[in-house]
Formats: sequence, C-alpha cells, structure tokens
Amino acid sequence: MSGEKVGLITYRGALYPRDCDHMGHINVATYSAKFDEASWVLFCELGLTPTLLRSEHHGVAGVQQNISYRQELFAGDVIEVRSHMLEVADKRVRFRHDMHNIETGALVASCELTAVHLDKAAHKACPLPPAVRKAADALLAGAR
Repeated sequence: MSGEKVGLITYRGALYPRDCDHMGHINVATYSAKFDEASWVLFCELGLTPTLLRSEHHGVAGVQQNISYRQELFAGDVIEVRSHMLEVADKRVRFRHDMHNIETGALVASCELTAVHLDKAAHKACPLPPAVRKAADALLAGAR
C-alpha cells in the first residue's frame, strides 16, 4: 500500500463478481452502496447511532451527493473508505468519502455528501443534537 492516507476509516471490504457491470468493472450501484455504508458508520461515530435514529424524533436524510470516479475497480479488489468532515452547520453536515484500493493505495473514487438532521415527527430539518454537533466539529477541526 502506497502513500499516507488521512481521515476516519468508515468502510473496508472486498469486491465480488456480483458487483460488476457488463464490462467487468465495478458498477455505479456498488460505489453508491459502499459510500452509503460508510455514511452510516460516520453517523454512528458522530453519535447518530442506530438506536437514536430508530427513535420517534431523530432522522437523517441525504440532500445532495456527487461522486467522482477516478480509477476502475474489479472483482477481487479490496477497498477502504476514509471520511472527512467538510462543513458543520446548525442542521446539516457536509462530508467527503475517499475510496482507496488497499493494494495499490490509489484513490479510486470520491463522494461528497450533504445530510440534514430531521425531526421525524415534524417532517422537517432541525438542529443537530449538541453532542453530535460537538463530535462533527471535532472531526472538522482535526481535518484542518
């Protein structure tokens, strides 16, 4: 593995033939799925845990997602996603996931997302819980 990587590890795993498109490359649905899994790990690290999100009051919704594909992946490749907090606001967070090929160290794809904290009862965005805001701010400060 080459190069030093920074960020919080939010996913590691192998890719399989079922993840491929008709040309033998990993398909876009797989990239999206791996980035989604990384998002839930990141949310848990922030305190937006499965238990909290199963409650009647707290939810999270993605409102924007942009993926940049840089290098092809194939069945058998092993990947790692590292996440970086980019912005923390009253009701939302913006973050980036970087997917690396573990064997080569190459950055193969990046995904920038914006998510909002929801009041599920009111069906609208609401302020992040104080502990979540503190954890997100700490990740943001660590990135600087």
